[in-house]
Amino acid sequence: MAPSTDAETTGSIAPVTYLFGAAPESASLGAGDSGEGAPPAVSNDRAARRAENVSLNGLTRRNMSRWEIEKLLTSRELSEDVIAAEVARLEGVGLIDDAALAETLVRTQRERKGLGRQAVIAELRRRHIDQSIIDAALDADGSDEDAEQDRANELAIKKARALSSYDQETAKRRLTGFLMRKGYSSSIVRAATDAALNGRAGGRSSGVQFR
Repeated sequence: MAPSTDAETTGSIAPVTYLFGAAPESASLGAGDSGEGAPPAVSNDRAARRAENVSLNGLTRRNMSRWEIEKLLTSRELSEDVIAAEVARLEGVGLIDDAALAETLVRTQRERKGLGRQAVIAELRRRHIDQSIIDAALDADGSDEDAEQDRANELAIKKARALSSYDQETAKRRLTGFLMRKGYSSSIVRAATDAALNGRAGGRSSGVQFR
């Protein structure tokens, strides 16, 4: 009778030797290494790519503040770590910059929409831009009270032409409300309303006649 082998006496299976490069992935793991660390790494990479796609799609539609980007990413149920990393990446490449955004908004809100100082501030606060950044943007714009008054006067004269069919008191009430909603101070509104309804602004007649 042939002598028993160690595998036969112990009941264990003899170790298998694989050709070079042929071993399955599980066989390449060391003792006690289950490979549990791999899936999270893959998952994090996928989350980072998703965060990048979400933020870039949002930024192609309009400029966004840091807070708006964070809110957008949070709505996609991404983790705080992934969001923080994506925001840092966007700031690093200049795709989000609250200071530059504030300066752009100050200029466009005044020039395109004719908004007064208070309305401009309200818009920037709505987008959660820091107050110190707002103050710096307003200072950089260089618009003083005289410039604010000139803009209000110009708006008042244009609006007054559409109110010429109303009596003086009604026209004044509507014009005042219009300018207040534009974010001008009460003193500037009074001066602009008087200039428009009295037919004078900067010494020129507006040509508006009221009943």
